[in-house]
Amino acid sequence: MNPVKGTGTAEPVAAAAVAVPEAAGALKGPEREGRGAAFAPVALVVAGGMSVQFGAALAVTLMPRAGAAGVVTLRLVAAAVVLLLICRPGLRGHSRADWGTVVAFGVAMAGMNGLFYQAVDRVPLGVAVTLEVLGPLTLSVFASKRLVNVVWAGLALAGVVLLGGGGFGGLDLVGAAYALGAGVCWAVYILFSARTGRRFPQADGLALAMAVGAVVFLPIGVAQAGTALLVPSTVALGAAVAVLSSVLPYTLELLALRRLPASTFAILMSLEPAIAAAAGFLILDQSLSWPQALAIGLVIGASVGAVRTQIRVGGG
Repeated sequence: MNPVKGTGTAEPVAAAAVAVPEAAGALKGPEREGRGAAFAPVALVVAGGMSVQFGAALAVTLMPRAGAAGVVTLRLVAAAVVLLLICRPGLRGHSRADWGTVVAFGVAMAGMNGLFYQAVDRVPLGVAVTLEVLGPLTLSVFASKRLVNVVWAGLALAGVVLLGGGGFGGLDLVGAAYALGAGVCWAVYILFSARTGRRFPQADGLALAMAVGAVVFLPIGVAQAGTALLVPSTVALGAAVAVLSSVLPYTLELLALRRLPASTFAILMSLEPAIAAAAGFLILDQSLSWPQALAIGLVIGASVGAVRTQIRVGGG
């Protein structure tokens, strides 16, 4: 999504759509809890989504100092350190297949983050997240064999065409390609996230995968940013990005999923492109045209529709 968001993501859209959803009554709880208690996990998920996207916006402001690769390196390293200290995962007792899974998970995480930050260095944040979410959406569509998913795929395609202004003349094609590549890595991330969760207890697999991603990306970041990665103010901002984009949302979503059905969680996470557009506008002064705003709405609608279809198939 969801374990931890890798970008500004929502793995949750496809992760919950592919997985067997929890019972719909999980949100209700005892009557005495009231509406306020029922709303609390929803607020946690929305807060997590805002944390991720505003963290991504902060990362964009850091790019002039360390470059896109440098920002990714700082984020992965800082998040890995925090998660390793919190989880203290054991290194013994795991099979070769377990380690292969966690390494693949970490490589997918590194690729997803690296490509996404290259994208937001070239296209507006809301546009990048909208294109990226096509990866999980495609995974969700292929996971279901129902004909109605063709409708959702068509809706998403219409959104992509609108984003490109009909001919993609006004959209940075390199940035769009990076965002789509991040979406492919996102889909792979989801698949290996689920496998890692089955092979490792609690969040141990996530912490180890984050460490793998940091090690994989470190040479790239050093090659681009060099000594900029050692500037205290840059390191501090990179740590803030890691907390906002990984550690904090993971904690909030973990708390929310104890009481929130996976189906509701996935639908809420489908709103991330809109949150990203708001973060880009408020922090980066990135305004969207009406066609781009409509395009984001179409992709959100396609994501929600695909998730709800998969929920009905799974009986949630």
